[in-house]
Amino acid sequence: MKFKVMHECRGRIRVRMLTPRMSLEHADQLEAYLCAGAGVEKAVVHERTRCAVIYYQGPRAALLGYISSFVPVPPDASGMPAVHSARALNRMYEEKLVGAVLFKAARALFLPAPLRMAHIIWRSVPYLLRGLRCLVRRQFHVELLDGLSIGISMLRQDFSTASSVMFLLHLGELLEEWTHKKSVEDLARSMALNIDRVWLKTPEGEVLVPLEQVRPGDCVVVRTGGLIPADGVIQSGEVMVNQASLTGESIPVPKRPDMTVYAGTVVEEGECVIRVTQQNGSSRYDKIVAMIESSEKLKSAAESRAASLADRLVPYTLAGSAAAFLLTRSAVRALSVLMVDFSCALKLSMPLAVLSAMREASDFHITVKGGKFLEAVAAADTVVFDKTGTLTHACPMVAQVIPFGGREENEVLRLAACLEEHFPHSVANAVVQAARDRGLAHEEMHSKVEYLVAHGIASTVGGIRTVIGSAHFVFEDEKCTVAPGDREAFDALPAHYTHLYLAVGGVLAAVICIFDPLRSEAGEVVRELRRLGIRKTVMLTGDSEHTAAAIAAQVGVDEYRSEVLPEDKARYVEAQRAGGSVVIMLGDGINDSPALSAADVGIAVSDGAAIAREIADITISANSLHELILLRQLSDALMTRIRSNYRFVIGFNAMLIVLGAAGVLTPATSAMLHNLSTLGISVRSMTNLLDHQAKK
Repeated sequence: MKFKVMHECRGRIRVRMLTPRMSLEHADQLEAYLCAGAGVEKAVVHERTRCAVIYYQGPRAALLGYISSFVPVPPDASGMPAVHSARALNRMYEEKLVGAVLFKAARALFLPAPLRMAHIIWRSVPYLLRGLRCLVRRQFHVELLDGLSIGISMLRQDFSTASSVMFLLHLGELLEEWTHKKSVEDLARSMALNIDRVWLKTPEGEVLVPLEQVRPGDCVVVRTGGLIPADGVIQSGEVMVNQASLTGESIPVPKRPDMTVYAGTVVEEGECVIRVTQQNGSSRYDKIVAMIESSEKLKSAAESRAASLADRLVPYTLAGSAAAFLLTRSAVRALSVLMVDFSCALKLSMPLAVLSAMREASDFHITVKGGKFLEAVAAADTVVFDKTGTLTHACPMVAQVIPFGGREENEVLRLAACLEEHFPHSVANAVVQAARDRGLAHEEMHSKVEYLVAHGIASTVGGIRTVIGSAHFVFEDEKCTVAPGDREAFDALPAHYTHLYLAVGGVLAAVICIFDPLRSEAGEVVRELRRLGIRKTVMLTGDSEHTAAAIAAQVGVDEYRSEVLPEDKARYVEAQRAGGSVVIMLGDGINDSPALSAADVGIAVSDGAAIAREIADITISANSLHELILLRQLSDALMTRIRSNYRFVIGFNAMLIVLGAAGVLTPATSAMLHNLSTLGISVRSMTNLLDHQAKK
């Protein structure tokens, strides 16, 4: 597509696409295309001006060539993946708000008084009906106050006040609906699939291919811990599938041949072949939106308390209005009190504050699956860390391969990579990468692979049982031995590395020494967490005592446990909670899933195992643990804002009630101040809690 460079400076360029108009769909496509470009850090497309602002690193010429290669594709084109953005939603609500304001002004300027009166009466009917319904059901909700305020104003022939009240209520409803839907869509997009490649089953065997190449009718293989990439039907195999991301149910469900599975769900146990029925999981987005909207996870305790308090205060407002009338015999003073209610501001500002905080978290690459988890993060006093892939980098490296039994180093590394390539753990990735770096091709030599969580992998190669994993798995569970001639070399293994043991036919064949470098920011993050009120930091790992002690000393955690199994991690977290602590668990692997589920807040690293991301309540980027600090700061700021909202709503509206009862405020002024304060605190609740520029 042709374009013109409008402005540029170092690392930033603004271009205008030379097209007569740009549809919302094409703007979404262009933004997704630009964000996927090499060296592009961020891209924003403005469809009204047909401009794109791009932040990038690297050669300018390459970027310009990439932009010129963009070709818009019709949204219904075959093979075009669904693009989801809030662009259409924002446009719709912007037009609604502008239309409401312009229509209000046009009525006031051009509509004759009788027609304005008729319009006000017609607009009041829904409010009056809702208020009457509350009265009939003996429910003292805000709808009753709205209906009484509007009805009494019209009985007094104060149509201007009634019109203003309805206009402000309508604007408030639009803002609440807009923010809620946008927050839900932002959350749904952040929970969308993040799969690059899948195992495609072909007549020649399994082939690793990009997800974009998978078409309906293709068969893909998914193993334990893997994310199901597309909607489909199981062809063969029996699996236990975690569907929490779609249905909210925490217990895995069994899936057998001819049963349907859905994109984004996770295979917790087993292996299956799936015949794809819908490409790229395009139905998953709508399912996530539906699940989020119906899920109670969105509601924090603060929101529930606000809604409950709001309804409990309605009778007091009614009583105050009645008292004002009895004491002063003034309908105007009684109406001034009735125009004020606590419910509107409380019910509107609290959800907006929570949803806006969730939206703001996504700006820092943090996915929060429910408002109550932000509240729990703010209340937490204990943080439990997994080690591998969490405190250490997510991509450990192979430092040394030590063969035994006279085997060749490359031979055992090739065999290890052949077994490990099917599983999404960071140590497995390190083995596969080491083989790739040495140019070792590892063809499929084994039969069915069996994966035992937190232990290792077992298979059969050339009719001989081959296992790879921890010392506990290889020597205790599998009863493998070390050849007598290798005992001296085995005893001299370097203790400062993590060891991965490979055994063939019950005899040790190799030890792969894994070097997992510590994250440079880990120690600083632990210190900062203490400053933010965390009393206890703990590291849990399946590594040896020597390795665990070394890492714990470098990071500075208060406590550590070594050689723990997944169930040990979960039991530790449960014990801390039983002792009265509010616990955050941070992990990335399949073996962390039980502990993530047991914690008050489970936080997963974004490039960790799929099952960990699905079970976790919050996901942070793998780039830096500093996002944990941002999460704590954001949660603390949210709770501070909620408490501030409480104080303002109660104080300001109580003042209006007193002034109205004293005759200082007229009903129209009371209604205007009340509704303006509600809109003001709601708009404030939608603003950012943290200084984004300072955090970048």
